[in-house]
Amino acid sequence: MTAGTKRGSGLEHEAAMSRNINKLIVTPSGHNGQPKRGHLVFDACFESGNLGRVDYITEFEYDLFIRPDTCNPRFRVWFNFTVENVKQYQLDFRQKAEYTHL
Repeated sequence: MTAGTKRGSGLEHEAAMSRNINKLIVTPSGHNGQPKRGHLVFDACFESGNLGRVDYITEFEYDLFIRPDTCNPRFRVWFNFTVENVKQYQLDFRQKAEYTHL
C-alpha cells in the first residue's frame, strides 16, 4: 500500500460526491489484509479529476459515479481518473444504456 492510500469498500454517502476519490482501494466485502493484484486503486485527486464514488459489484464490474461539472452541475460529459493495481484483461470499458461499466 502506498503512502496516502485509503482503504474502503467504495461505498460512500452521496454527500461525498463533492470530493474526488483519493487513492481508494476497492476490495470485496469482508476482505482483510493487504490488497491483492486486481483490487483496484482509483484516484482522481488531481487537476480536472472528477470521480466522486466507486461501488464494487464483482471482480470485473464497478459502478463509477462522476462528479458534475463545477460550472454547470447539470452536465457530466467527461471523466478523468486513474486506475492502478490492475490484473491483465481486467479492464474493459463498456457503455450500457446511460452507464459505463468498468
